[in-house]
Amino acid sequence: MRILFKRVAAFAMCLGLLGGAAQAAQSCGNTGAGFDKWLVDYSKQMHKRGISPKTTKLAFRGVTYNPRVIKFDRNQKSFKLSFEEFYKLRVNDALIRKGKRLMRENAALFDRIEKRYGVPREIIVAIWGLETGYGRNIGNMSIMRSLATLAYDCRRADFFRNELYNALLIVEKGDLEPSQMKGAWAGELGQTQFLASSYIKFAVDFNGNGKRDLLYSVPDALGSTAHFLSAYGWQFGQPWGPGTSNYEVIRQWNRAGVYVKTIQIMAEKLKQ
Repeated sequence: MRILFKRVAAFAMCLGLLGGAAQAAQSCGNTGAGFDKWLVDYSKQMHKRGISPKTTKLAFRGVTYNPRVIKFDRNQKSFKLSFEEFYKLRVNDALIRKGKRLMRENAALFDRIEKRYGVPREIIVAIWGLETGYGRNIGNMSIMRSLATLAYDCRRADFFRNELYNALLIVEKGDLEPSQMKGAWAGELGQTQFLASSYIKFAVDFNGNGKRDLLYSVPDALGSTAHFLSAYGWQFGQPWGPGTSNYEVIRQWNRAGVYVKTIQIMAEKLKQ
């Protein structure tokens, strides 16, 4: 009986320790005070999910809490603008002219994309132009540092912990090295700004070199964008204005109403 008691007590202690580790991994903070410990605990949880210690060591080397990212997260004003204000801020004649030129210069690529996915080039180019100015401004912030900071922050911890896991998967699968993963403050990657979870689901190797590179390969970036829209139900040859099923597909790209309408209007201007 005494031996049984010891075993039960030891088992209870083990559960307590495991529970404490799990609780630590799920904790969050509104300052960077507990960030380093949380990152160690999060790494252990990722190992249990199949991410190798080599990947977490490489991905989190030198990663620190970034208060600048938190400021950006708390200060997203552009989506509060009216459509007219937002469109004027993001689109001009030069952007439209460059988009038309890029469609001409990459006609063969867009022919292949449209044949495979059924998504018109005007929609893809509108997204490309709006997100990064056709690849000029993909961002220069460390994706791992941004996502780790937001994953630790209490406001949207669950969402960004999932994105951080998917960012680790990108490294684990060999698509990108952590040092290559530079992007926007919220962890968006590449020329059309994919979240890490969308990268894992929808990125394609459209240039056939064996890697899915949405940062520096235009074919991969644009093909993957079309794949995303196709997977959400884009209807080939159908209109994309308000009230259509294709308009709702655009909403899957970005939920903000002003952004959806801006993509729609810009694509129509590119088609003219």
